[in-house]
Amino acid sequence: MKRKLPAAALLYVTVIVTCALLVFPIYWLIVTALATPAELRALPPTFWPTAPRWGVFAEIIEQRPILLWLGNSVLAAAGAVTLSMLVSVLAGYSLSRFRVRGGQSLGLFILTAKMLPATLLVIPLFGIFRMTGMIGSLWSIILAHATLIVPFTTWMLKGYFDTIPRELEQAAMVDGCSPLGAMVRVILPVSAPGLAATALYGFVLSWSDYAYARTFLTNAQTNWTANLGLTTMKGEYVSNWADISAAALIVALPVLLIYLFLERYLVGGLTAGAEK
Repeated sequence: MKRKLPAAALLYVTVIVTCALLVFPIYWLIVTALATPAELRALPPTFWPTAPRWGVFAEIIEQRPILLWLGNSVLAAAGAVTLSMLVSVLAGYSLSRFRVRGGQSLGLFILTAKMLPATLLVIPLFGIFRMTGMIGSLWSIILAHATLIVPFTTWMLKGYFDTIPRELEQAAMVDGCSPLGAMVRVILPVSAPGLAATALYGFVLSWSDYAYARTFLTNAQTNWTANLGLTTMKGEYVSNWADISAAALIVALPVLLIYLFLERYLVGGLTAGAEK
């Protein structure tokens, strides 16, 4: 028993140090948001402001249309995830259940499409959206984000559907379900953790985008997403890092809340394949 104590202590120390390293950037972002300009420039640095500026968050909301930007980001991310999940559920299920000629090559092609950088698709997408009159509309962001999300979610769901026994569908079809009915009534409810985890990752991909928003949205602030609005807060010569940090915390809050509420589905989706 005594021999195991050093190993256990080393494990605890490693976990504590790792958690500290992961949490410290968030902590420093909070300190930067609450500190005064003099404290931000102080050497040695101040690890907690003497008089925290708690009103900075209300000031940001009053001075900038950040709530409108957040609403645009939520609409864009929700629309992109909804469209992507409709496509990727059917595509992932088809790749998992049906053996067609070239199916493996098609799966590898989808995985390769995920590796393409967003900057490679900006120019052709801009030409398409300009011809269709969608520049400046959130629909352009929704469709553009879907091009990033669909390859990822399709491949992720294909791997998840592979872990579900085919006997479940066979039993449903024996009871009178069609193949599509068996998927909707049996497979999708069983796949709820995997679907939630996949949708969450797709939401984060859309929420964190900047390149497409900068390219496809107009100069009108009413159309901006949160990430695009944040970049406009940086001045040409002087930047108020306290205000920028406070706005960044407000923008990060929705994703943090989603992770907290969907944590059990996220963990279930990551571990269900190993359990099966």
